[in-house]
Amino acid sequence: MTPLSLTTSVLIVEDEVDLRQTIAECLESEGFAAAQAADAADASDRLKGFAYDALVVDLRLPDGDGMRVLEEAVARYPGISAVVITGFGGVTEAVTAIKHGAIDFFIKPFQMTQLARVLRASVDQRKLREENAELRAQLRERFSFDSIIGRHSTMQALFSTLELVSPMNSTVLIQGETGTGKELIARTIHHNSPRADHRFVGFNAAAIPEGLAEAELFGHVKGAFTGAVSARVGRFELAHRGTLFIDEVASMSLPLQAKLLRALQEREVERVGESRSVKFDIRVIAATNTDLRKLVKEGTFREDLYYRLNVIPVILPTLRERQEDIPLLARHFVHKSCKENGLTQKTLTQDALRLLMSYDWPGNIRQFENAMEHAVAMSVARPEIGPEALPMELRDRSLAPASPTMAIPDEGINFTDVVSQLERDLILRCLEKTGGNKRQAARLLNLSRTTFIDKLQRLQVA
Repeated sequence: MTPLSLTTSVLIVEDEVDLRQTIAECLESEGFAAAQAADAADASDRLKGFAYDALVVDLRLPDGDGMRVLEEAVARYPGISAVVITGFGGVTEAVTAIKHGAIDFFIKPFQMTQLARVLRASVDQRKLREENAELRAQLRERFSFDSIIGRHSTMQALFSTLELVSPMNSTVLIQGETGTGKELIARTIHHNSPRADHRFVGFNAAAIPEGLAEAELFGHVKGAFTGAVSARVGRFELAHRGTLFIDEVASMSLPLQAKLLRALQEREVERVGESRSVKFDIRVIAATNTDLRKLVKEGTFREDLYYRLNVIPVILPTLRERQEDIPLLARHFVHKSCKENGLTQKTLTQDALRLLMSYDWPGNIRQFENAMEHAVAMSVARPEIGPEALPMELRDRSLAPASPTMAIPDEGINFTDVVSQLERDLILRCLEKTGGNKRQAARLLNLSRTTFIDKLQRLQVA
């Protein structure tokens, strides 16, 4: 989790340690919160996890071109104030840097105070650019799944899977937490399939009383049960030649599961109160926010039905697992809300983005979209959306203590030992979370990789 900060932040990407430290000290004396990266890979990792206000990047880095870092930063955060520095540059490099989004170009040696003034002036005056055209391009970056947004690796894998399975007739089981967009994925599969010209029929198993679920799915004849004053076609028949989406499939009773299994195996149903079979041609997509394998072991979900549904599994990531997508999603939903309400397009401040990126989003995309609609409504008279326009649960969290309080005994404590133990615990927790990946662990702690390694050695963390 990236710590919250209202201080103007800057990322310094420079492989010369002394120069990098000098720049950091100068900018910190001018009120910036300076983070440091020694190479392009470290810089890329840090940019994925934090919305920096400014960037200072060397043109030549040991593992890549600083221009690539600049391009990534501007693409991810279009409002970022970026300055390129180099010891080998000239007019051509300066022009290229400006074309790629830099606000200035400095040739070493340069005056640190001048660098600070340029960055401060740019940050103070900067307004986030409207990115409607870029957002549309990002929506279609790999595929034509217009309603699905994401550049994180899990989303790219999802796009690849959808591209492969959409043209097929195979049954799909979509798994993911509440609010991750399971129905959106189901509709996307349908509308990119050969069945797109036919119906997409939804059935939420959790929203319909058990006594009526069978009739809703398979249909019924007049008089089949009390209240059946006329015949009704079921969802299977309605979806003929199209797609049937069964949401919350785990909530089905075992008897209904048995009937669903038979329908899927035989490709035919019997209406309630009628013995004649009705054949259908549909594709079935099921969804659940529950671990069906666990339910199978517990005996509350049929194993044969599980394997019948789980032909092609699609796992949806949570929003907290793809933090780097939050700026893109935020701008998309703000644009959508402004358009739907006839408002002039608004932009998000970096402080607002940082607040959004630091929150866990237990309600995932659904909660996030509602939060953006709330933010637009709370900033109708302003061109920018700041932290004060975000929902209370986000703002309250920013004021919460970063760690639990500690009781102080009468005899006092050893401050150095306590702080060292806290650092050690945080480092171990982050290493555990990242599977031992030191670069990722450093990013979680908002530390440069070199600083993180120094702490590992000092604290004797294996």
